Amino acid sequence: MSHSESAQGEFSLHVENVGGISETTVDLSEGVTILEGRNATNRTSFLQALMAVMGSDQYTLKGNAEKGRVELDIGETIVERRFERQHGTVNAKEPGYLDDPETAELFAFLLEDNEARQVAARGENLHELLTRPIDTAEIEAEIELLQAEKRDLDEKVSKIEERERDLTGLERRKQELQSAISKREERLEELEHEIEQADGDIVSEQESKEAIEEQLDKLKDHRSQLEDIRFELETVQETIDSLESERKEKSGRREELTGRTSVDIDALHDDLDELRERQRRVNAQMNELQSIIQFNEGMLDGTDSEIASVLQEKSDQENDGALTDQLLESDDAVTCWTCGSQVSRSDIDETLNRLRSLRQEKLNERQTIQDQIDEKKKRVTEIETVEDELDKLDDRLAEIDTQLDSKRERVEKLEERRETLHEEVEELEAAVEQEQSSDYDQVLELHKQANRVELELEQKETELDSVESEINEIESMVDDKEEYKDRRNQVVDELDELRTRIDRLEENAVEEFNSHMAEVLEILEYENIARIWIERQEQETRQGRQKVQETVFDLHVVREADSGEAYEGTVDTLSESEREVVGLVVALAGYLVHDLHETVPVMLLDSLEAIDSNRIAKIIEYFADYPDYLIIALLPEDASAVDAGKQIITDI
Repeated sequence: MSHSESAQGEFSLHVENVGGISETTVDLSEGVTILEGRNATNRTSFLQALMAVMGSDQYTLKGNAEKGRVELDIGETIVERRFERQHGTVNAKEPGYLDDPETAELFAFLLEDNEARQVAARGENLHELLTRPIDTAEIEAEIELLQAEKRDLDEKVSKIEERERDLTGLERRKQELQSAISKREERLEELEHEIEQADGDIVSEQESKEAIEEQLDKLKDHRSQLEDIRFELETVQETIDSLESERKEKSGRREELTGRTSVDIDALHDDLDELRERQRRVNAQMNELQSIIQFNEGMLDGTDSEIASVLQEKSDQENDGALTDQLLESDDAVTCWTCGSQVSRSDIDETLNRLRSLRQEKLNERQTIQDQIDEKKKRVTEIETVEDELDKLDDRLAEIDTQLDSKRERVEKLEERRETLHEEVEELEAAVEQEQSSDYDQVLELHKQANRVELELEQKETELDSVESEINEIESMVDDKEEYKDRRNQVVDELDELRTRIDRLEENAVEEFNSHMAEVLEILEYENIARIWIERQEQETRQGRQKVQETVFDLHVVREADSGEAYEGTVDTLSESEREVVGLVVALAGYLVHDLHETVPVMLLDSLEAIDSNRIAKIIEYFADYPDYLIIALLPEDASAVDAGKQIITDI
């Protein structure tokens, strides 16, 4: 290997047994590198090796090699890709520098058979080519999901705003109830104080009326019990509210998960069993094929003389000995190890190739089955995980229902007990009233008032609990509203971005091509070509029975007559050199539109012989501004036209 000089930013490429290369190591510098030489000097093999280590599957092993490798050392990154021939097929053992090399193969690896160059030269669908790296189906699926999410968010926000309008009235009612409760608590406290004072006076003055005093004591005791019941009811109701809130949450989660278990898991297990059985059958077939292939390959390499003599006995009896000897001496014939007759080596090779192809098909089938098994197992795991969570949710929901039943039963008993106490209080009040004792009239009236205030207090507190619960629910929803609105705005932005992503890329592709095409034509000075440009248009096409709008890129060629008058031409009217230039500019537009200059450090050029030397030099100078490494295979006469200062490699 020889080259002009080293530069900063070098990378090294080591190649073994790829294409026509046995082994070489080449150091490349940033900027332009010219691979100078005649045809059949491994320049294209070197470019293909570089493509292979970048991740492309467009590689070949050296004809007499079973293994090969390419190692790339660029910056702080080292990538090694090894290749092995197995049963007539060459496979790569590791991934390349790029996770997905497809876009680079379209717009950065511009060898003779590059699709961008070919499509442009033939005047075919440039729109499909330039937009291919975008997964439009995935974008449309994302749009549908986001539209559904936006509808759901709109509905939630609308419901919250509807409930929010009730908040002012509820807050006002809450204040009214709090004020009423406060007044009744104060009044109840005053009455209880007056009752206690009046009872003390009566005890000191009327010690003889023990029966009435006993009834009044019962009234006080009942009122104390009513206070305890009121407190316990509040506590139990808080527990019920908490359990109902948890139940709502768990039920919502259960409803969310229920739809994920619609698949019959037993059917999935049956599918898995069937796939495993298919895999076992394919494995058995592969093992059998491998044994047959290995045996026959070994026999082709040379049959043991003793074995061969046994195989030939029958053939010698049935055929002329001289002819048999002649065949045995031929390098193109071997003894059949089943019947002992002579068979052409090429016939056996052909049969072996068919067997190898069949084994490769079985290998692919086994991989497909394994992928299906992995997918089914993943689905089974997902369903079992969901079912496990559903079981836990069902258990907890059952516990909550049991606790709620218990708490509600306790509420019923407390309310029954409270009702009973109220009735007993009325009876006690009536009994005391019958005594017709003026000394007790005041105490009795105080007890009646206290009982009425107690009942009113309970009613107000119950209503307040309900109002506060509703307010808390609405306030919680209002807190969520801003989050929903923020997410809705985000969804709208994402929808706009998705809807315009393809449009923006199409516009950018057209703009990039037209801009660079104009500059390149000006530099190259082709006669009577005034302009070559792409026009983005919508046209109606038929898909089945439906008519749909489809975007197309029309490539226009504007020529100039000797008189100076412009007229429309076609790609077919361009020379081979001009068509090559159009293909290169299409590739450059794709390279820039898809931001390959950020992820793919190299651009490769080959087979530029249709373009004259001076124009090749100008194209190289123009393209050199974009990739970190521009590597071109040129004939010596073309390489000599390139400006000095470029790295020149003359031996690989």
